[in-house]
Amino acid sequence: MTNFDPAAATAQWLATLSPQETARAVAYTHGSHWLILWSFLVSALVAWIIVRTDLLVATRRRIERSEPRPLLASFAVALVYPALSWALTLPWSIYESWWREKQYGLTSQPFGGWLGEAAIGAAISVVIGAALLVAIYALIRRARRFWWAWASVVTAAFIIVGLIVSPLVIEPIFNTYTPAPNGPVRDAVVELAKQTGTPSDKIFIYDGSKQSDRYTANVSGLFGSARVAMSDTMFKKGADLAEVRGVVGHEMGHYARAHLLWTVGILIVLSALGFWLTDRLYPTVRRLLSARSVGDISDPAGLPILALILTFLGVLATPISATMTRTMEADADRFSLVHANEPDGLSKALIKTAEYRAPSPSAVEEFLFYDHPSVENRIRRAMEWKAAHPSGARPAG
Repeated sequence: MTNFDPAAATAQWLATLSPQETARAVAYTHGSHWLILWSFLVSALVAWIIVRTDLLVATRRRIERSEPRPLLASFAVALVYPALSWALTLPWSIYESWWREKQYGLTSQPFGGWLGEAAIGAAISVVIGAALLVAIYALIRRARRFWWAWASVVTAAFIIVGLIVSPLVIEPIFNTYTPAPNGPVRDAVVELAKQTGTPSDKIFIYDGSKQSDRYTANVSGLFGSARVAMSDTMFKKGADLAEVRGVVGHEMGHYARAHLLWTVGILIVLSALGFWLTDRLYPTVRRLLSARSVGDISDPAGLPILALILTFLGVLATPISATMTRTMEADADRFSLVHANEPDGLSKALIKTAEYRAPSPSAVEEFLFYDHPSVENRIRRAMEWKAAHPSGARPAG
């Protein structure tokens, strides 16, 4: 393999995409970038509507008409606001999460199925979010100057609990997970799991094609709840053993390299900064929304203002969060190449993800928006690995 040219090999892989497929992927990806802005504007409009109606102020006053009940008031508002917000944003959510996916051939889920799952997801989010918000408002009242620091720790705790519980309780609500049947695929995944220190007794295939036609797999959960899960879409799109090893090796890299814990640690810092900025920006945004009936930041009726500020800061932080995730994804790719030795299998799988992620963005676009390295860069690195490790790389099959 002395004459192997990684650049030429990368070009050959990209050439397997037709011009029409590439153009569709570019259109979808660029549209997704714009959705970040439009989603924020929709959130701002919804926040303005809810604030102007004074519904949350009325809810808080009704709870506290005889005596102060801050915990109950914050809990009631934390239930009412997300329910109102979900209902008002539903038309936009239909377009963004179902109609547009249908338009680009990325889902075959009927609208009724999508709506039912969206409603269930919203109900779960309302309950969990209400518990978190009650805790945050309690911290705002009791730790006035430094509530933002404590709130970031509480948020991280909720995330960790969610990561542990989700594979056991939440994910089975939306999909059916069945143990991978005995055979070459399971044997290959078990072998790789034992090699990488990933749980080898929890290997599942789930009906991900019910929601999406995207080619994907994951290692979810923490500690005892960790498991390997492959979407049936992989096999409907003809995944061979090389692809399975390359993709699952990547997902196992996330587990072995503790990327979830690193993410939680970084989120503690980012959320602390976000809460601190929210504390400073709250009075200004309250004036901009003309929320005259809403009190200071400790007033739960100001939840739409708090949420809008955090949403705005999230938009500004898109390059930061994207870079954080992109770095971990590149690390997981390296892990897969080292342990699975499937540069061609990984590349073959990556090409199948190009339908929803334009394969060759500019460096600026990749930095600003991509939470994964571009398909072109990922394949190029795989081909560079293949050139540097000719004896370790397995041929495409």
